[in-house]
Amino acid sequence: MIYEGSWYGKKKRQKKDSKKKTCLIVNPDTLAKQLIRKPLFSKNFSYNFWSGPVDIRLIKYLKQNYYDFVVIDKWVGEKILNQFLSLAQFYDIPAKKIINIVEFYEKATFCCPMIHALVKEEDVLSMVDMPSKKILLIKRIMDWIISFCFLPILVPVVLLAAILTKLTSRGPAIFKQQRVGLNGKVFTLYKIRTMVYNPEEYQVHTVRDDKRITKLGKFFRKTKIDELPQLWNVLRGEMSIIGPRPERWDIVEQYACKNNFYRMRHIIKPGITGWAQVNNPTATPEETIEKLEYDMFYINHLSVRLELQILLRTIGVVSSLESL
Repeated sequence: MIYEGSWYGKKKRQKKDSKKKTCLIVNPDTLAKQLIRKPLFSKNFSYNFWSGPVDIRLIKYLKQNYYDFVVIDKWVGEKILNQFLSLAQFYDIPAKKIINIVEFYEKATFCCPMIHALVKEEDVLSMVDMPSKKILLIKRIMDWIISFCFLPILVPVVLLAAILTKLTSRGPAIFKQQRVGLNGKVFTLYKIRTMVYNPEEYQVHTVRDDKRITKLGKFFRKTKIDELPQLWNVLRGEMSIIGPRPERWDIVEQYACKNNFYRMRHIIKPGITGWAQVNNPTATPEETIEKLEYDMFYINHLSVRLELQILLRTIGVVSSLESL
């Protein structure tokens, strides 16, 4: 049975757009529901649903209706699937068009689905692509080169920002906080203070239009000047230029209990900027698991090309004074 461009029971046809690629989601389940809500998917794809047997009836439908992708959400048995792929080949339907939902989810949204939240902790490692020693070495060399190239420019900026912070608000100019880094090791992170001084240290996430942020702090946050002292963390080897953002220990424990993949963020060094920051710059604390999807995509697809892409996008955002 075919449902066109909507969830179960609704037969509202999605508007056709020649610029969008088309996909047929076969036997849609939880992941399909999650996928179609992604803005990037909606921007680039139109879709229909097929709910029914994966057999010759589906083949006939595909012969009559063209789709760029045939996405299998709820996988059938291997025997039935192989029979279907053989039928597709026999009827000249390219096998490369037929793709499982997890692979398609990554292709369409550039993030990894976190529907596997209940995967046993001992099974998580086998589902993550560990970065090679070669790419980690290249990352470290890139960190040193970038840091030393920009230090002569950035040190005066940091000093000026620290002086202005000290002159315009009470408290230390540099904010220090314990964060979780590589392999769960705790380190001290440095930033220009952007909030009113609190000797007890704030335990609540900042929110949009947070009244605790100073007027000068708003500018530093928008231009990312407050993050520049973290180059010291990079030179010390505690952080990288690019990687998942480091969090406080209590936050790590909170989300690690909800999703076993959360601890996998720490198999690489945390970063000043990252894939989650350039793709979901306005994410709220409630969207932490959504940011985790981007972090896991970054880890699974870590490459020099992806590193350069994140750098260029970060520079573009900062130079236009947009908020990351």
